[in-house]
Amino acid sequence: MDIPEFTPHPNKVGPRGCISIVGMAAAGKTTIGRELAALIDWPQIDTDNVIEATYGARLQRVTDQLSKEGFLDLEGEIISRLNVRRCIISTGGSAIYRDFAVQHLKSLGAIIYIRVPLPIILERFARKPERGMAMNPGQTIEDLYAERARLYEAAADFTIQGGLAPASEYARDIARWLAVEA
Repeated sequence: MDIPEFTPHPNKVGPRGCISIVGMAAAGKTTIGRELAALIDWPQIDTDNVIEATYGARLQRVTDQLSKEGFLDLEGEIISRLNVRRCIISTGGSAIYRDFAVQHLKSLGAIIYIRVPLPIILERFARKPERGMAMNPGQTIEDLYAERARLYEAAADFTIQGGLAPASEYARDIARWLAVEA
């Protein structure tokens, strides 16, 4: 079902009309964000790309130069400086670690959590082991998944159970939720 002339319900997106997508690395945030942006004809930005553009370096190089806490501070600062309207914001997986960044995203509009089961996340990492992740030495993906799940849930206005369907289906589900009065 296509959604013509998308008009989000104002109680869901707020005055700035943005939609932020959070979830683990490899959850499909950027892909779903791209699909949602195309569906509702809004621009999309990826905060990892904003970090790369700010520093003129690939994200892994930036993370390699910083401690985990240093990177989380940097990411939070960049997110808190976003000044956008009617935009899909696909965040890095660690965007939820800094409350001031989460509060800024909430001031921009709705936060959508893409919850993907751990086995699917692990399988996706196995296919692309060079994927960057903000983690401490000795920390595992399983540790991060458990640590972050409660933070994503606390931040989210709406949760999508992701991982199996095409991104376009999740984008339609989000658009339907955004258009229905709360």
